[in-house]
Amino acid sequence: MEVIKLDGVSIRLKEYQDFSWLKKYGKAFWCVDETGSGCIGIGMEDKEKKYFCKIAGVNTMEAEVSPRESVEILKQAVSLYRDLEHPNLVRVIEAYDHGPFYVVVFSWLSGQCLFDHWNFETYKANSSLISPKEKFRKLPACRRAAVANVLFSFLELVHRRGYVAVDFYDGSILYDFETHQTMLCDIDLFRKAPVINDMGMEWYGTKRLKAPEEYEKGSPIDEQTNIFTLGALIFEFFGSFSAKEVKDRYRLNRFVPCSYAGWELNEAAYRAAAKAASTDRSKRYKTIVEFREQWLAAVSACL
Repeated sequence: MEVIKLDGVSIRLKEYQDFSWLKKYGKAFWCVDETGSGCIGIGMEDKEKKYFCKIAGVNTMEAEVSPRESVEILKQAVSLYRDLEHPNLVRVIEAYDHGPFYVVVFSWLSGQCLFDHWNFETYKANSSLISPKEKFRKLPACRRAAVANVLFSFLELVHRRGYVAVDFYDGSILYDFETHQTMLCDIDLFRKAPVINDMGMEWYGTKRLKAPEEYEKGSPIDEQTNIFTLGALIFEFFGSFSAKEVKDRYRLNRFVPCSYAGWELNEAAYRAAAKAASTDRSKRYKTIVEFREQWLAAVSACL
């Protein structure tokens, strides 16, 4: 392992790389390097602005793809951010090749990631620290429902533009606890429809939220899949799961809604979310729009 220092920020990689060229964006103040994507994210700031620089091809310690593959994925992703422009989606400022790397510079978002896995060891070591996910769950239900509304709006746009959300999870959600603004990021693996699961069990995504078809080679990945994902996320927002229930998702390779006893809202809202997260595709909503209508009708009575 090589530990590279940039303005006092430590970057851990499999091999040494020179990042001094990033100085044109100012000074480094933050970094995330524990990624399976083969990319690192570096926060840079000058006197006027902050930037999020995502760099592919750097061979991270936990890379699940080769440096070349990470470059190809990030290059293809740039058009996604432009085609799926949305008020709550992070904005691309510029993108370019730099030697063996590919760089995408985004506007900086001040929110906190709702699944900041790179900090999990820090939380274990210091029980006084509260993760963004825990803080989010302590917000009034109406605040969390507003975040769900953002997800509905974005996924409706994704479908209208002819795309399918892939590897979309709580790690794609940033929440600003001061302004209560929700922003979305990391849509690099979204694809143009039609999409077929050509990887079987290894299809992208976290087992905490994956739909059954995301384990089955040859299955369609489509609006029905995105409905399931959104239903599972809503259960994360308003349901309580024991450690065993979470472990069972990984062991059984399937998301299971919490019991009604662990549900925070009314029964109608529970039924609405459970229908979306049905393991039987035919029992889910036909469209995300239909899901949103049923969800809003249910929660209007309890928020």
